Amino acid sequence: MNIKKTFQDSERAVSPVIGVILMVAITVILAAVIGTFVLGLGDQLGQNANAGVSIDEPNSSYVTVTLVSQGNVDLVTVNATDNSGTSTNGTLKEVGETVTVKHGNSSVQIIGDIGGEKTVLRTYEP
Repeated sequence: MNIKKTFQDSERAVSPVIGVILMVAITVILAAVIGTFVLGLGDQLGQNANAGVSIDEPNSSYVTVTLVSQGNVDLVTVNATDNSGTSTNGTLKEVGETVTVKHGNSSVQIIGDIGGEKTVLRTYEP
């Protein structure tokens, strides 16, 4: 029996098998990348709202919110509800604007708006 001829046949099959596996892997990766662009799956990711606000409490019933940094939001809304259930809202559109809302002892929500999508930036608890 010739050992050289026995192993020579099995070595020839390794290279084509590896080549086929690599070609299939490359095809699958390319199909996935092209599919994400065609279907627009990357466009569905939203942005996180990012804005800087300063909160001051001039007295125990009121809170003053100042827009310090616009970030990537279109506007900032301040929502508060006092003890009687009356809701007070204010809107900040430009850096330096200030709004004062009556909160009683309830929380105040500062909400950022990016293209109509609202995100809570901060909640103030008295």
